[in-house]
Amino acid sequence: MSDAVDRGITVTEISAVDQPIDVSPETTAAFIGRALRGPIDTPVLINHFGDFHRMFGACWQRSSLGPAVRQFFEHGGKKLYVVRVANNARGAMVCLPAGGSALVLRVVEPGSTERIRAAVDYDGIPDDNTELFNLTLQRIDPGTGLIIDQEIHKKLSVVESAEEFVADVLVNSQVAHVEHPYPKRRPDPTVNEDSRFELEWVDPVQPGTDGSELTDYDLIGSRERGTGLFALEDVDHFDTLYLPATGQGIDPGPAAVLAAELYCRRRGAMLIVDPPSQATTAMDAVTIVKQLGYASPNIVSYFPRLCYRDDSDAAPRAAGGAIAGLMCKLDRLYGPWGSIDCDALAFQRDLKPCTQLEDDDAHTLLRAGFNAIASGPAGRARLKGSVTMGRGSELQRVFTCLPIRRLCNRIITTVDLATRWAVFEAPDRYLTERIQGQIAAYLSYLYDIGAFETDAFVVQCDAGIAKHEDRLEHGVTILLAFHPRRSAEPVSFTLHQTVRGCRVATTAFAPATQHCA
Repeated sequence: MSDAVDRGITVTEISAVDQPIDVSPETTAAFIGRALRGPIDTPVLINHFGDFHRMFGACWQRSSLGPAVRQFFEHGGKKLYVVRVANNARGAMVCLPAGGSALVLRVVEPGSTERIRAAVDYDGIPDDNTELFNLTLQRIDPGTGLIIDQEIHKKLSVVESAEEFVADVLVNSQVAHVEHPYPKRRPDPTVNEDSRFELEWVDPVQPGTDGSELTDYDLIGSRERGTGLFALEDVDHFDTLYLPATGQGIDPGPAAVLAAELYCRRRGAMLIVDPPSQATTAMDAVTIVKQLGYASPNIVSYFPRLCYRDDSDAAPRAAGGAIAGLMCKLDRLYGPWGSIDCDALAFQRDLKPCTQLEDDDAHTLLRAGFNAIASGPAGRARLKGSVTMGRGSELQRVFTCLPIRRLCNRIITTVDLATRWAVFEAPDRYLTERIQGQIAAYLSYLYDIGAFETDAFVVQCDAGIAKHEDRLEHGVTILLAFHPRRSAEPVSFTLHQTVRGCRVATTAFAPATQHCA
């Protein structure tokens, strides 16, 4: 799909039939949080911090999103979806006089720093026409005063039955929408009195607001409305999700974390969770997380937080954004089956652990599912350990190993995206051979670049074999079995690919892989 969500009709593309599967796609992260400005509940793809600054404003003391995004790119991240959420934030209001009434415009993107201005003229409209008008909307950068967005709408009407009725046309505007009550007359021109060729801009009469501090429910959002977490439904795939602190030292609550974990489990992504802000020792962190019930192979966490070397009085800083960036860097250097515990994946030199850990503390953290942060070569902090918070929460304890879990997630989501075309094909043995050949080539290449312990794997498909009367509902079932690097035994999964989506289950009893390739 496109890098940014299109307004109006959104077309989601699926992989072409029989195309080779991309073995090393760029790892993509997603952050959800509060920002000064920008679209609400819309995933926006950014490729460097400058994109974030332009779309969402500067770093803000009331939000950890900006610093997390900066950390992400400073530590090797390349592709990041940002979803801005808000709690009762409001856009500014612009009133354009209209012969005793007014055309009231409400700015689409709420926030106190969102600067919008509007102008009206009658250029190109006959003198005897009292219905039509032209409207120009501009978004201004509050820091530089430069125009960063502009819309020009020609020959609008205030007549509700007209094809170019202003309220209908501005439904798709990215700058402002029309509010009730509608004016009975067209708005007056805003031409400069000193020069009829220059527009006089109308500024908001009511400023926008940033709203209140975020709650867990703002982060979770609504599946029906596509808000919060569920705004990511418009993104085909992401590998890592992070929820920065919702305010100054306010961690996302257990409701948001558990909802995000469930969402990541369904989307095949890892959730990065910061250690509790009130935890000052390793045992504090372990105790608090156990009380909160965080135990999932889809959660990766760490301890302690970081601080700047030259600012000993500053509050500890969350490192979730940096860890997301390091995961992206890891995948480019070694692949997701590599360990994040290596000297090449250190934090920036100006960051250090807020707490110096003893060896016993590090072992305690690893057993509880935390990755310890400690000083490495040349004094640079890095992660010690490469574990998830699985802690035996699933039958297959193999997923407490972060590289194994991430490799399995990558394979499942990649096969899902690459085989969606199959549910629209005629079910016959030729379809089975095409699916199995496509996936087998993908797994063979993964073995060649070091993702598997052995080249023995299984790919089975029921297309053209099992005759289901409800074929569209049943779809295509694909069984995968392979032996990940670092794993003591093979793992297996069943993918049920249907027109409604893909369901994935861990298979307890898989075909033997000893003589399969």
